[in-house]
Amino acid sequence: LKRAEEMISEGVDIIDVGGESTKPGSDRISEAEEEARVMPVITALAKKEIPLSIDTTRATIADKAIKKGATFVNDVSGGLADSAMYALIAKYPKIQYIIMHWRTHSKTMQELAVYKDVVKEVKEELEERINSAIEAGINPEQIIIDPGLGFSKLSEHNWELLRNIDRLALLGYPILIGASRKRFLGELTGASNPDDREAASIAVTAMVAKAGVWGVRTHSVKPHRDAIATVNAFVKSKVES
Repeated sequence: LKRAEEMISEGVDIIDVGGESTKPGSDRISEAEEEARVMPVITALAKKEIPLSIDTTRATIADKAIKKGATFVNDVSGGLADSAMYALIAKYPKIQYIIMHWRTHSKTMQELAVYKDVVKEVKEELEERINSAIEAGINPEQIIIDPGLGFSKLSEHNWELLRNIDRLALLGYPILIGASRKRFLGELTGASNPDDREAASIAVTAMVAKAGVWGVRTHSVKPHRDAIATVNAFVKSKVES
């Protein structure tokens, strides 16, 4: 909660609350443990008048968080982990639903990091998820997409996706990018400690802001807001000149 206060003071737009690690190799936790971790935080933050996102693949957790005030559901599985998720989101037409590209749970997901054309395949698999969501009753206007950097992706896959955001944008949905402090940035910079990947993370934020993405999911707030403001000023100055 103290960290949330800091984020709010720095101008965060949405606070994403998650109770289950999705790092490569991570084991799942029980539903009861996930609920015990996230619900007290969601309940407390709901009083702060800041938009809240629940980061979960479980429909039951998403439902409880929505009832407490969450207005975004960030589902890294894109609905594949829980068959009840789409029907739940369809019940709440004002909720924004983030569909991420995903192939399997974190424990073994890197075994599926095999692509002939990563941009084409991620785009096609996201489109399948989108179509299934819409068929289940979710309004297209509720949907935000995320290419899932680091999820069943090697470093070269992540860079290829970042270089081709314009191709993903052809799907016609707002794009969320979650690159902050991820392993592929550490491989690039030689930073084994995630905290030492902040400069690289800010650089990615600047690049995707210039590309026109809807949002970035980051660990820090102010330096990324500053990077976005700088890009916006630069782009505006080019247009005006």
